Amino acid sequence: MKIVVVGGVAGGASAAARIRRLDAKAQIVMFERGEHVSFSNCCLPYHLSGAVANSDALILMTPERFHKQHDIDARTNSEVIAINRAEKTVTVKNLCTGETYAEAYDKLILAPGANPIMPRSIAGIDRENVFAIRNVTDIRALKAYLDRPGVNRIVVVGGGFIGIEAAENLREAGKDVSIIEGMDQIMAPFDYDMAQILHKELDDHGVHLYLNSTLTAIAEGYVQAAKDGKTFDVQADAVIMAIGVAPDTKLAVEAGLEIGETRGIKVNHNYQTSDPDIYAVGDAVEIFNALTHKPGRLALAGPAQRQARAAADHIYGIPHNNTGYIGSSCVRIFEQNAAATGLNEKAAEKAGFSYDSVLVFPPDKVGIMPGSHYMAFKLIFEVPTGRILGAQAIGKGAADKRVDVIAAMITMGATLEDLKELELCYSPVFGTAKDVVNQAALVGLNVLYGRFRQVHVSEVRALVEQGAYIVDVREANEYAAGHLNGAHNIPLSQLRERMAEIPHDVPVYVHCRSSQRSYYAICCLQGNGYDNIINISGSYLGISLYEYFNDKTQGRTPIMNVYNFN
Repeated sequence: MKIVVVGGVAGGASAAARIRRLDAKAQIVMFERGEHVSFSNCCLPYHLSGAVANSDALILMTPERFHKQHDIDARTNSEVIAINRAEKTVTVKNLCTGETYAEAYDKLILAPGANPIMPRSIAGIDRENVFAIRNVTDIRALKAYLDRPGVNRIVVVGGGFIGIEAAENLREAGKDVSIIEGMDQIMAPFDYDMAQILHKELDDHGVHLYLNSTLTAIAEGYVQAAKDGKTFDVQADAVIMAIGVAPDTKLAVEAGLEIGETRGIKVNHNYQTSDPDIYAVGDAVEIFNALTHKPGRLALAGPAQRQARAAADHIYGIPHNNTGYIGSSCVRIFEQNAAATGLNEKAAEKAGFSYDSVLVFPPDKVGIMPGSHYMAFKLIFEVPTGRILGAQAIGKGAADKRVDVIAAMITMGATLEDLKELELCYSPVFGTAKDVVNQAALVGLNVLYGRFRQVHVSEVRALVEQGAYIVDVREANEYAAGHLNGAHNIPLSQLRERMAEIPHDVPVYVHCRSSQRSYYAICCLQGNGYDNIINISGSYLGISLYEYFNDKTQGRTPIMNVYNFN
């Protein structure tokens, strides 16, 4: 059997390697239009800071090693320009010589990936100081330009994974970095309340963040952007375009293959296209979301590798259980580790779920241990079933570990009750006996079963401005160090003797530092006949993190006298 693979890296190279493991005699030809057939896409931005010092280290496999180790004919600088389905051949152009030729196939696997979006409507988009990050050639060219004398002010357009990783590494390299983002937040997998923590982290490390702003032009020494109908300039010696990617479907479209509603190549359960002899995997294909059961696209290496294996297996009659994707991802932004899986609130609402969420700030390890820090953890669940829909975690500790747990639970269809009972590893240096995820499940169950009511951090500003009755149950010294405007300080240690100060005839909102003591206060008050008590989810720490960046950048009147991030 002769199998032709179009595209290398996670999708194509993984498919070719799997085929070789299944069939020692198959003829495998892999075409890659770039210089390198297998490289670490995800590590590319880390060359900018020197974390990956030598760009050669980004190259995982060469054509020579593919041939010697796997007997795979990998041809670089070779662009497949047409698929001739009737003849079962592809037309290949040698980009070094300009020669074109036909290559026959029995089975064809498309893994063309996705292309960075470079809007032609932006004046100056073709300037020599404008870059995208897709491959090793791109990152080498960018690094060489950044190393020129006087190239210090860098504008990154787009606040997704590539843009944020590039910004972090450029700042680590000592550059003056600005991010222009069209939405009201960076990192779309995270909800707005969680993204505020990331905004603060960028701001704390000197990254200039322009939200709700769009790039309109690139000129000598600066770029022009627009916000709320007004234009402004940002100084720039170099510009990195990272506003997203578009699936590379040109070959598929010209070959008459079916394209899905999300503009990716439409594939079936086994990653076959509308032509059963042609498969497609990776960033260019349309797949389905396991939670919403709707089509979507996911440009991540892990799913691409699993798709590649599944396609190769199907060619050889090996069954595959296609469970769809849930979208698990993580990123480091300076000192904060952030991870997300499943649906955030925006996605859950769009999909029509009845849902709720809880936000907790427990320690990521036992508090007396060195390095203990809060973990901001948000858990989204279906109402009334309690089925887990998604989670987001941000902290200096192992955010990825906590979200990986939730990813596994979502895949198994677990509920809050299942998560509550989940037995996890424990040592004081790694976590707490009741881990972050267990605590979130317990809080979620309290909300789901109506044991107490809550408001989210996004609602607190309005409560303060309206003069709502808010009780701060932290100790007097904590209150004195910073509190919500107009809040009444009744420490938990004094609550029973001062209970008469709390009214019965208006809603009473209770908070502490992280919602643990406020929960104890609610239990006490409800046990003494109060039915008007409402918990502030996230409490003072969550409110501080939510309000800080917007207060600083938008000139809003703070609703607290001191922000507290500890």
